[in-house]
Amino acid sequence: MGRNFDAPRLAILALLSGLSLPPGAVMGQDLSSGPLGTSDPSTWAVHPTEIDALVFRELGPFRGGRVTTVTGVRGRPFTFYFGATGGGVWRTRSGGQEWVNVSEGGIELGSIGAVAVAPSNPAVLYVGTGSDAIRGNVSTGRGVYRSDDEGETWTYLGLREAGQIGRIRIHPANPDVAYLAATGHPFGPNPERGVYRTRDGGLTWERVLYVSDSTGAIELLMNESDPDELFAAMWRGERKPWTMISGAREGGIYRSRDGGDSWTKLAGGLPSGLIGKLGIAQAASDPSRLYAIIEADPGPGIYRSDDSGDTWRLINDSGQLLGRPWYFHNIFAD
Repeated sequence: MGRNFDAPRLAILALLSGLSLPPGAVMGQDLSSGPLGTSDPSTWAVHPTEIDALVFRELGPFRGGRVTTVTGVRGRPFTFYFGATGGGVWRTRSGGQEWVNVSEGGIELGSIGAVAVAPSNPAVLYVGTGSDAIRGNVSTGRGVYRSDDEGETWTYLGLREAGQIGRIRIHPANPDVAYLAATGHPFGPNPERGVYRTRDGGLTWERVLYVSDSTGAIELLMNESDPDELFAAMWRGERKPWTMISGAREGGIYRSRDGGDSWTKLAGGLPSGLIGKLGIAQAASDPSRLYAIIEADPGPGIYRSDDSGDTWRLINDSGQLLGRPWYFHNIFAD
């Protein structure tokens, strides 16, 4: 028996495998004489033997370094942006068939920590420099940029001493309201760490959460059904020539329910000793469901909350999930 696939899924399968499809396979044109046998996408049949023959392949681009941040664009299933650890910001509008560097000449350096697209206006992008995967040879960030034309041109928005920028979140209805997680300089203390907010498109920034000059923000969540609810993961991460420092008792997960004006450090079952790097996620289908992957001593593992962060329980402490956290401690919810 065949399996039915819609047009975007079939196109993605084709891209991943190197399979060539006629233009109508994506555009919905008449394919009655083509390999799919019908112009009605709902009846397209792909047999299991054909699926088994598909082989994943890299789509490129074949330069730019490790990918440290990636985002899609709502309503445009073939458009993506990614930021590299040394290669700047790249864009595809063809599901990965072609990539274009959109930061060259407009953004000062190639180390990128965060790329965000405004949900209400896909032309608006914010980019934070400074990869938050702070291996020993990482380049220090030099602030944040904005584009109002899908990356064709850029405006510098300041925060030059914020260091590495771990995440940017944009208000779902207002592209001029955004929040930024500043991890800080990777090689020593600096007072510009924390969570920042702009309400005027980046012309000015206000720091709304500060823990210390050695503990900054590595991850940031915004509840899109209630944008005043925010969660920040605070982490002390520092590189020395001879070691990597990861963790402090002041680290952890902080919550705001007034748009960032005030914050509370969450407990309720979370580790209470040394808190290292964290990744946090919120389920859009049920914003009360949160996940966290936490480097900690004691109590490392994946934690879950079903009451918006009031209480947590450890659900997985497998060591396979917890290695090399400065690279891999990220978690995402469907």
